[in-house]
Amino acid sequence: MLPRFAFRPRLLDALRGYDGRRFAHDFGAGLTVGVVALPLAMAFAIASGLKPEAGLWTAIIAGALVSLLGGSSVQIGGPAGAFIVIVYGILERYGLANLMIATAGAGVLLFTLGLLGLGRLVRYVPVSIVTGFTNGIAVLIAVSQLKDWLGLRVERMPADFFTQLKTLALHLDTFNPAAFLLGAACFGGLFLWPRRWRVPGAVVALVALTALASLLQLPVETVGSRFGDIPRGLPAFALPDFSWETAKLLVTPTVTIALLGAIESLLCARVADQLSKQPRHDPNQELMAQGVANFVVPFFGGMPATGTIARTVTNIRAGATSPVAGLVHAVTLAAIVLAAAPLALLVPLSVLAGILLFTAWNMGEWRAFAHMRRYSLHYRVLMLGTFALTVVFDLTVAVEVGLATACILFIQKMGSLFRVELVAREGALLRYRLYGSLFFGAAARIDEVVQAVETGPDRPEVVLDALQLVHLDTSGLDALRQLHRAVTLRDGALRLENLQDQPREVLERAGLEADR
Repeated sequence: MLPRFAFRPRLLDALRGYDGRRFAHDFGAGLTVGVVALPLAMAFAIASGLKPEAGLWTAIIAGALVSLLGGSSVQIGGPAGAFIVIVYGILERYGLANLMIATAGAGVLLFTLGLLGLGRLVRYVPVSIVTGFTNGIAVLIAVSQLKDWLGLRVERMPADFFTQLKTLALHLDTFNPAAFLLGAACFGGLFLWPRRWRVPGAVVALVALTALASLLQLPVETVGSRFGDIPRGLPAFALPDFSWETAKLLVTPTVTIALLGAIESLLCARVADQLSKQPRHDPNQELMAQGVANFVVPFFGGMPATGTIARTVTNIRAGATSPVAGLVHAVTLAAIVLAAAPLALLVPLSVLAGILLFTAWNMGEWRAFAHMRRYSLHYRVLMLGTFALTVVFDLTVAVEVGLATACILFIQKMGSLFRVELVAREGALLRYRLYGSLFFGAAARIDEVVQAVETGPDRPEVVLDALQLVHLDTSGLDALRQLHRAVTLRDGALRLENLQDQPREVLERAGLEADR
């Protein structure tokens, strides 16, 4: 039976008792985030292999839809650094039209996940896996920006990590000192910029270094020299070329975008809950809003969108109280794009690379590597394995293998917690005490009792004290049946005592009595 359909954006609740004082806070926060979003949106799109306007209109359209329909009071939606590697790889393998189809399909999948109430399942992804793929994506983002930071002349960067490193090494002879110094100045300035200052460091670096490059006429590649003009009008609605034959090939990209979008947006919303005094987010409503945003933006030339931690934190620190701030952010960004698009053409790509390198630095949880000895072997295997798979292969493989490994390790751990303790052995009487959960990962532990029965005296009387047995599944039930069969073959008796409710119910449903 499907859960009851519930679609209630947080904006409806936030507008109750809304007054001018709250609007002033939201308006100021929205203006701040809108300015901050400008360089990030362009940088994310360019790094993904798209034109800068793809990132700008994604930030505007997706940002507005997420704030309008989402389940968080303060989350800001838009293009994210985590998507850079994914989008670039899809573009290389499938092309732009298929990226649009995969993004729209991911939107449908995200909406369905929220509709079915599966938003809370994301919380069950182990922290070690999240840390592993986050650090892996940060490394991939940093490597992808080395070309523009060093000013190398490479016509087309490959998507594979090791091939990228080889390509960079082969083109080191085209190193551009001016581009390198601009990128280094940008990264260093952002690293040293005081966080307590209200003026965003990324905006200051973008404006100051762009002006410096223009005044000195530095020989560096700019947004305009690579991509031409940025359209100043509203984006046109367009349908990508679609065929079922092609769509069948896009299952993996679609799932990858949806999976990353769900994890990023809900993790971002959880961070926002911790930093903000507003009500906690609704994960299912947030997924539905992310689904709508990702379904819509491809038809306007956009790219995948999700919740963005940097802009959400900026929104909170700027004083946002409701989703109105997110709507103001979208309007602000649209006004900047429509009015000042020609100025964006002067931005050096090495400056955007510096911003993304700083984003990658902040994105990674590098202390996890330094504190590796503090963690269990289980944690280290999952984190390092997910990190390596993300860098070498892709996010989907990393998360799939990571979750499978986490399940195997969890089963192994839970199986080791089940114990069968021999309490007394008097002639034909064997008394045991069961501890923990008798499930498929621990059912083999009953074999030692079966062996004791088969090698012991005739007419054995086996007593199992199940007071500490907290759970019994069908595999455990089958193990008990095998034990009963072994006892019966020797004309003995099997008795279970002190059963808890759950094991008793399993035995009763199977037609077995507690005392045999």
